[in-house]
Amino acid sequence: MYKELLEYIVKNLVSSPDKIEISENENEGKTVLKLKVAKDDMGRIIGKEGRIIRSIREIIYAYAAKEGKKVSVDVEEQKENA
Repeated sequence: MYKELLEYIVKNLVSSPDKIEISENENEGKTVLKLKVAKDDMGRIIGKEGRIIRSIREIIYAYAAKEGKKVSVDVEEQKENA
């Protein structure tokens, strides 16, 4: 449910939505969403001074807080295939 929300938000921001990868893990009662995007899309996700990723995290946190859950969002750059 959090994964789908994150995917919806990110797909509308990036230029390569087909290269988005999101994994969801449970860690000590906390859900960790790991977002991987293409190298060219990192700037679009992070934004100037981290404003966009901060906003994305706030949306996910607020949605999770309504249900009493804790969710964190980590961003990674996809490795280029050699």
